[in-house]
Amino acid sequence: MAKTELEILQRALERERKARKAAEAILEDKSRELFLLSQQLEQQNEHLKDDLSTRNSELQGVFDNLVDAYVMMQLDGYVIDMNKSAIELFGYDPAKQRLQVAKWLLEEDMEYAFNSYEQLIREGSFTDYRAQVRTKDKGIRNVHINASLIKDSAGNPIAAQGIVRDITEELKLAAEKEQLIIDLEQKNQDLNDFAHIISHDLKSPLRAMDTLINWLKDDHGSGLDAEGQKTMNLLLEKVHWMDQLISGVLEYSRADQVAYEQQQVALTPLIQQMVKHMDVPSGIQIDVQEDLPELVVDRSRMHQLFQNLIGNAVRYTGSEQGQIKLSVEETEAHWLFALSDTGIGIAQEYHDKIFGVFESLEQNDRSTGIGLSIVKKIVSHYGGTIWLKSELGSGTTFFFTLSKTLTQ
Repeated sequence: MAKTELEILQRALERERKARKAAEAILEDKSRELFLLSQQLEQQNEHLKDDLSTRNSELQGVFDNLVDAYVMMQLDGYVIDMNKSAIELFGYDPAKQRLQVAKWLLEEDMEYAFNSYEQLIREGSFTDYRAQVRTKDKGIRNVHINASLIKDSAGNPIAAQGIVRDITEELKLAAEKEQLIIDLEQKNQDLNDFAHIISHDLKSPLRAMDTLINWLKDDHGSGLDAEGQKTMNLLLEKVHWMDQLISGVLEYSRADQVAYEQQQVALTPLIQQMVKHMDVPSGIQIDVQEDLPELVVDRSRMHQLFQNLIGNAVRYTGSEQGQIKLSVEETEAHWLFALSDTGIGIAQEYHDKIFGVFESLEQNDRSTGIGLSIVKKIVSHYGGTIWLKSELGSGTTFFFTLSKTLTQ
């Protein structure tokens, strides 16, 4: 081999050796990168496994502790899984036997159930399904179900899930409540009828007694001594008091029975006109706030409410010097009224009692003990409450609210 050829061969071998070393260096770098990348992927995979395990644990906790029953089923109706509440409700465990939800349905609900299932497939969900189901241990139960489809990554339905609430006791309580309301309405009507009948039957002999006593006074009054005249007058007072008491019973029974006629009522002129026709001693001053609100209310009920309250204030202030003041404040939801007087006051133990029927601070012909109970009924009708602040000898302030929603 010539010298030139040998040199060419050596140069070629050198180039090949250098190229091989360069390739080995590149391969080593890439191997190192692949190793680091595989370690990073392995670490990320471990993190994903931990996250997945945590999420599965959290979902399992939610699944197990749902108050309502949860059922997952295949599209053909066979149960895939149920939570504890569902197992307790239906009495079956899908881990122990194959379950078909159609077997829980009552025959009369089959058509409704299949229509709801078609809606589930067509629209992907249904809500407010209400029907009866047959359980293993609890008999027939009323249930409320909301259901939805479970889909794969391509959007194809692969299963269905539903939240099942047992509403048997809820429906039972609702039915009992409805029956109680019906019974209460009937009893109220019976009491209302009874009050009218009794009032009519009692007022007839009272009118006769009033007539007879006046005849006796006219025909034989001159033959009676002072004590006899006093007795006759006392009898008439008792008859009149009894008549007022019967009228009060009628008013109380009618307070929430007769329909309220709503109209725009300006309270200031209504109360000022009412006060003019009241028998108020000259020593008592009544101050009524001039800018009382205009309310959409029953005029006669408002007249009755304020007449009873102001009348009570006048009665317990007496004929000496005194002051009665009516004012109002506007709150976000109510009108807050305050009626204060400088009268005799009311002891603490009577603050709740005086709103009861026939409860009065005095036992004479000036009070039937019904007025404040009527006031409370009217206030309650307009979404309000009534209370008072008072001490013996320090006057009284009655507070009551009327709902702005119900008076606008």
